[in-house]
Amino acid sequence: MKKIDRSALVRDFHQAKWDEPIIFELSTPGERGIIVPGAGRDIESQVGAAESAIPENLRRKQPPALPEVAQHRVLRHYTRLSQETLGADVNLEIGQGTCTVKYSPKVNEIIARSPKITELHPEQDPSTTQGILEVMYKMDRSLQAISGMDRFTFQPSGGSQAIYAMAALVRAYHEKNGNAEIKDEIITTIYSHPSDAAAPAVAGYKIKYIFPDKDGYPDLEAFRAAVSERTAAFFIANPEDTGVYNRHILEFTKLVHENGGLCCYDQANANGLLGVTRAKEAGFDMCFFNLHKTFSTPHGCGGPACGALGVTKELERFLPVPVIQLEEGSYRLDYDRPDSIGKIRSFSGVAQVVLKAYTWIRSLGAEGLYEVAKVAVLNNNYLFRKLMEIDCVDAPYIEGKQRIEQVRYTLEKMFNDTGITSGDVQRRMMDFGTHYWTSHHPYYIPEPATLEPTESPSKADLDEYIAILKHVFSEAYENPEIFKDAPHRSVSHQVDESGMDDPQKWAVTWRSYNKKYK
Repeated sequence: MKKIDRSALVRDFHQAKWDEPIIFELSTPGERGIIVPGAGRDIESQVGAAESAIPENLRRKQPPALPEVAQHRVLRHYTRLSQETLGADVNLEIGQGTCTVKYSPKVNEIIARSPKITELHPEQDPSTTQGILEVMYKMDRSLQAISGMDRFTFQPSGGSQAIYAMAALVRAYHEKNGNAEIKDEIITTIYSHPSDAAAPAVAGYKIKYIFPDKDGYPDLEAFRAAVSERTAAFFIANPEDTGVYNRHILEFTKLVHENGGLCCYDQANANGLLGVTRAKEAGFDMCFFNLHKTFSTPHGCGGPACGALGVTKELERFLPVPVIQLEEGSYRLDYDRPDSIGKIRSFSGVAQVVLKAYTWIRSLGAEGLYEVAKVAVLNNNYLFRKLMEIDCVDAPYIEGKQRIEQVRYTLEKMFNDTGITSGDVQRRMMDFGTHYWTSHHPYYIPEPATLEPTESPSKADLDEYIAILKHVFSEAYENPEIFKDAPHRSVSHQVDESGMDDPQKWAVTWRSYNKKYK
């Protein structure tokens, strides 16, 4: 029997691929997965019709058009879909790791699926939910220690909603001080996350952008010129998505405070900062963490997630309601907060997400969190050094210095030499079972790639990923035709993005698809 050579780092990969319809297309009238028995006469006589408690104007005129599918076909359908997934459990995952795919310990999943949490309902009396309220309260205390803030809310359903909540807090603060009409501008930077501009804009603020200086730091002189009596707040991610950390951030926050504004910290890139630096010492009035990124709770394709938002004591009164209070040994939900901005979403956030993040923090402890940051930075800079040895790869700014937890690279030389784009590389990487992130739009860096390994991968994993990248880059020069129809061995296919900017072509639900295209 011939021995299989396992020495090659670039290995064959074949994604499970099913010609699987969506579940609505599998629907057959009359099919059922399970038939639920009726309530029975005794119950009906006591409670009446189930819909009687629903106001007439809120009742459906017709039953919802749900798919009618037998149980075994539902099982096959979702099992097949699960096999068509790129993810950390089945693939080498390094590109943009914290967004979805740093390793999430399975013990945390088991805890979050316990009936003790899954059978709770947020409308229960707080006396019956003391356990999860305690977890949320203690998670708040943990994030206070990590950030230096004085109080957190877990209501925002993700980072972008947390940014919107910060903008709402900014407005409430200035309204309370009587200068909301004057304070109508938000300053941010081009390499902060796009939501740092978009969310305040949705909240009604004018946005002023700061571009980087030659080293990639937000230009301090341009910032001085932008700050004025109209500055309501400063929103920034630090480190920015280039991986460059602004060492002079205290000068920026001081300037804003001198002009009566607030400073808001987007800490979605906090993976390399745990135990190293805190928002408080950098002069920020509020910050948020993505629990589904930094604190290792899976980000399931847009949710469930949590943008944990923390504020200083001065801003605590404006937080969304309810706030969890500990009084005489028990926890209660405090709605009596007249200066609150109200609700950002229902209830107190996704309880299972908070529980998993809290479990992760408790299992690591303070020293473990610091180790996470050190390994994340080490992994990133190992990847950075190795990729910078490749002729067609470059990384602008702070030449010769290390980055934090990610780097925004450029493949401009490869594009000029071969015509192969960073997007082409992204599709070809799928043929090797790996993920590769290009960048946030707009592309200020030409042909960008933003890679973030996190603390999860080993050196062997990183070496394998680097070998795949080298192989794909060499293909760009030696066999560029292979990129035209890539991916070849993945369930994914090339996406027609021609209608991405035309809402008339969008169909985000089966109902809207039928209306537009049937």
